[in-house]
Amino acid sequence: MIVAGKQETTRLWWELRSRHFELFVSPLVWDGVALGDHEVSQRRCAIIAGLPVLAVDEQTNRIAEAFMASGAIPARAATDASHIAVATRHGMDFLLTWNCTHIANAQTLKRFNAVTTSLGYELPTICTPDELMEDAND
Repeated sequence: MIVAGKQETTRLWWELRSRHFELFVSPLVWDGVALGDHEVSQRRCAIIAGLPVLAVDEQTNRIAEAFMASGAIPARAATDASHIAVATRHGMDFLLTWNCTHIANAQTLKRFNAVTTSLGYELPTICTPDELMEDAND
């Protein structure tokens, strides 16, 4: 039931809110949407097709390594660290995710922010699609 609710919120976000943002993806996002049931993954790939892809480079890798070295995120979650690092490195305003274990987690955001600040970057606002469903100015 929870998964179905998240899927519906995600669908609504893409339908109603996505046009209010300049959207980007990373190769890591492409890897993730390609997983699972072939038909479903093809639909996910079609949704993000044509979006600009942010590069993963040495600086991105250094940021991800710093997240893990600081204990902000465990080494077993290296891909999650890389998602945050890509968004940080490229100066994204938001990182939208349903991963509340390692990414959209209030307990870890302070640690992520400390790392990014020490490296001279600004952490994007990390949130779930629920949190970007409405704009108070709409």
